[in-house]
Formats: sequence, structure tokens, C-alpha cells
Amino acid sequence: MMLKNDLLLKAARGEKTERVPVWVMRQAGRILPEYRAVRNKLSGFIELCTTPELAAEVTLQPVDILGVDAAIIFSDILVIPEAMGLPYQMIEQKGPWFENTINSEADLKKIKIADPESDLAYVNDAIKITKRELNGRVPLIGFAGAPWTIFSYMVEGSGSKTFSKARRMLYTQPELSHKLLDMITESTIKYLKMQIKAGADLVQVFDSWAGILPPNQYDEFGLKYISKICDAINEVPVTVFAKGAFFARRGMGQLNCETIGLDWNMSIEASRRLIGNTKTLQGNLDPCSLYGSFSQIEKATKEMLTKFGGYKHIANLGHGVYPDIEPDKVKCFIDTVKNWRAD
Repeated sequence: MMLKNDLLLKAARGEKTERVPVWVMRQAGRILPEYRAVRNKLSGFIELCTTPELAAEVTLQPVDILGVDAAIIFSDILVIPEAMGLPYQMIEQKGPWFENTINSEADLKKIKIADPESDLAYVNDAIKITKRELNGRVPLIGFAGAPWTIFSYMVEGSGSKTFSKARRMLYTQPELSHKLLDMITESTIKYLKMQIKAGADLVQVFDSWAGILPPNQYDEFGLKYISKICDAINEVPVTVFAKGAFFARRGMGQLNCETIGLDWNMSIEASRRLIGNTKTLQGNLDPCSLYGSFSQIEKATKEMLTKFGGYKHIANLGHGVYPDIEPDKVKCFIDTVKNWRAD
């Protein structure tokens, strides 16, 4: 089906667009009262992820309500560990929690490479429903967590400020670490290919905890595995978003992907210099700027757009939108991008 609005895909491929496309990380979620109305009918977050009709419904909400140029399938990066045999719970106000973690070779033998067709069929179904309901209005983004970020949760067992258990393993058991990262990478490639087959027009790899590793370890245990994913996915454009990995931007410029996401601490000018001109850049407004007044949001958004120059740019925040930000403020950001034109 031909897309009525293909700005995102054109920008990702580095083609000229009449305006800068815009979407928002975590746009399908807690900022919208319509999302909360759906969520409150259920036992919890995981039930919403695993109920295809409802996951599709909340995926579509930001397209209808906020006017973004792309939908992103409502899911969670931690469906991969679960599909590999390491189930998790999502605890209100605390985040993810794994009863079992990976600490030894024996633990590794208890998990498997995921078979997304069976283990993650609900994501497959949610994408198919969403594509049908979108009816070509905007592209649909699929996604997965980067191997290092998934590894962090599988070893740590929960969120953490330091992920010191996961990081310790890189020093004390590097061979085991590489084996687990290989299993995660293989599972992730299969998962993204399933999403593409189901209808995802672009995929994004989220490395949420990239910034907690020193540069040499990020090269070995982070970027190396993202590179394998990028090399394996050639059906649709790929975006890599590695939060906090300002030190890896030159290396990211060498990845076989179309778009690099920038967080709000990454200088736009320096990023373009380090990454080079072959990639599209995505980002990178500070999410907290959306707590400001409408005029402040407009000003900050225009300043960001001017620095990117309107070419090879997908407008977004430098991280996911925070749950207590008013939807009208997010819409102000989106509308400002849509009305802006490079001189």
C-alpha cells in the first residue's frame, strides 16, 4: 500500500522533504488520557503489550490526537528476554523485575534463542492490525532493545542507577558475556525481521544504557552487536538510538544504518561532524523543555530545527516524553516542527 505521508522514510533515506518529519519517543503512552483509559481496564502494562487489539489501539492514538508523522508499535524492549525464557514483571512505580537472572554458564543453558513467530506472535498480530487501521496514513515504526541494554536487565534483574552486576560480568566473565550477547543479538534480528514482515516500515534499536559503559567496553560489548543487527536488516531503514554514548558517535557513523538518534546532551554540530553527512540525524529536544510555556517550547524547537538545518533530520525529543507532560505541550512541539521551514 502506498503511504499518504512518507516524509519519515524519505528523510531516513536522506532524500529531500518538503518539511521535517516529526514523531516522539514514548508517544503512545502515559501522557494521553485516552491511553490511561485503555490501560485502566487491564491488570497491567504487560497485559496491554500482549493484547494485540489494544496494543494497536494505543499505537494509533498519537497519530489521531497529536498528528505525528509516524506510529510506533506499542510494546516493550523486555519482550525479548521473556521470549528467550526469562520472564519479567512490570511493578508499578518501580519498573521491570526478573525473578531469575543470568550469572553462570548453567543459567545460559536454561534460556534459548527466541522464536518470534511463536514466542512473540502477539507483536506480529498487533503490527498487522495497526497497519490495517492506519490504512497508509503514516509509516509504522517497529523496534527492539539493543543487545547491551537487554543484557543489562537479564543480568541485573531490574532497573538500576549503575547496573554494576551487569558491568561486573563484562570484567569477570567476558566469554559468558559474549555468549549471552550473541544469543540476544540473534533473537533480536529474528524479531525485527518478523516485525518488518508483518508491516513495520522502519525499525529502531534502543540502547538505553549505552552511556554507562566506558568507550572501549562499549565498542566491544555494545556497538559490535548493534553493527551485527544493522548488517542483517536491509529490508527497511534502521535507526540506532544509543542514549549517553556521546563518545561513540564516530563509530556510529560507520554503522550500516540510515539514522542515528541523538540525546539532548549531544551537540548537533559536533554530532554532524563526528557522524558525517551520510546519515540522517534524529532528535534531540530536551524532554524537560516541554514543561515550559508554549512560547518557550516554540522557541526551543525552532532553535533545534535551525541547528539541524532542515535536511537529513527527523525531529524528536532527545529521549522519551515524560509521563506528566501535558499533551497540549507535546502537540505544540509537533505543530512547531510541522510549520517550520528552512530558509
